[in-house]
Amino acid sequence: MKTSVRISCAALACAAGLALFFPSCAKSAKTVTVGSKSFTEQLIIGNIMADLLESNGFAVKKQFGTGSTITREGLETGQTDLYAEYTGTAWIVYMKKAETDTDPESLYQKVKTEDAKKDIVWLDRIPLNNTYALAVKKDMASTYGTSISSLAEYARTHPGRLRFGIGHEFQQRPDGFQSMIKTYGLNIRPEQVSTMDVGLSYEALNRGQVDVAMVFTTDGLLVKYDLLVLKDDRSFFPVYNLAVTVRKETLAKYPEIEKILKPLAGLLDNATMQQLNFKVDGEGLPPEKVAEDFLREHKLIK
Repeated sequence: MKTSVRISCAALACAAGLALFFPSCAKSAKTVTVGSKSFTEQLIIGNIMADLLESNGFAVKKQFGTGSTITREGLETGQTDLYAEYTGTAWIVYMKKAETDTDPESLYQKVKTEDAKKDIVWLDRIPLNNTYALAVKKDMASTYGTSISSLAEYARTHPGRLRFGIGHEFQQRPDGFQSMIKTYGLNIRPEQVSTMDVGLSYEALNRGQVDVAMVFTTDGLLVKYDLLVLKDDRSFFPVYNLAVTVRKETLAKYPEIEKILKPLAGLLDNATMQQLNFKVDGEGLPPEKVAEDFLREHKLIK
């Protein structure tokens, strides 16, 4: 018995000694792969999620910078454990639903129910809504009003005067520009519309080359150029709320993930996301730095 005790103690001492040199031997790390699409907003949020998980004891592998389809496929096939997705993208692109739903909570519940069939869980809906919008210079609000309906009224009383700068995709898609002008009764002739790459519309508006630009509601360039996003008062544009999507088996293994990432739903709205995106697109900071500073500001990491 004494010999056995001596051997056990020696083994424990050896194990303790090894743990000093190889900490991973003492405690196996919880490991997850976090995904992100390739644009600024996604890279920031991907890093926010990764930092939160790492600060709570997870070893995180980053699978960042992939296109929408590849990012989604990674979740479905298990190459990725979680990433942040948009309700409108899931509904229209992945689930291929033709009917639209402009009620944020209703759409969230629909995509949540559909994805449950694929063992994908949608965590809390984040209120930021990265959808299409029309923007004007703020000093033109007294002329055009603050909504698309008031812009349409201006267009009716000033025919042929407004110049629009919009993205190629928004011009071509069936639920894009043509449907929008019908919904709002905008009397716009083809020569009043210029198509351009997304991003250039901001420059064109700032330089006075167009009067109205197609934008995305969380873009940092809205801050850079101090633009006014016109209210979509007829709820034409699809809803693109954000939520963390996670594999069911991953959440079953690490249920604490839901609690760790829960603060995002209370912190990320359009105005906040515009500021974060601006720090990258306007000030040139890396997404990793912006994410870390944001979490430190809110005392979510040490």
